[in-house]
Amino acid sequence: MVGKLRSYLLGWKGYFGLAQTPRIWRELDEWVRRRLRALHLKHWRRGKTTYRELLRLGATPRVAQSVAALSRRWWHNSLSAVHRVLTIAYFDRLGVPRLS
Repeated sequence: MVGKLRSYLLGWKGYFGLAQTPRIWRELDEWVRRRLRALHLKHWRRGKTTYRELLRLGATPRVAQSVAALSRRWWHNSLSAVHRVLTIAYFDRLGVPRLS
C-alpha cells in the first residue's frame, strides 16, 4: 500500500510543487497521515488486536485500552491518542513521503 501511495504523492508533489501554497500542502499531509492511521486501525479490526498492536508500537496500556474500547470508530480514533503512537517518524520509517 505504501508503494502505491508513494508514487501518487511524489507525482502530486512534482506536478503541483511549484504552487506557493504551503498551508494547503501541510493540511493535505496531515490528512494523508490521519487516513493512514485510520486504515491501520481498520486493518487491526478487533479491540484485542488493536490493544496488542498499540502496545507493541509503544503506547501506554491506558491509551491502548481507550482506543481499543472504541475499535470500530477508525476515523474518530485516528485523531485521538493514536497520533502519539503512529507518529510522523513512524510513517517516515515506512517510506511515506512528506508533502510539506
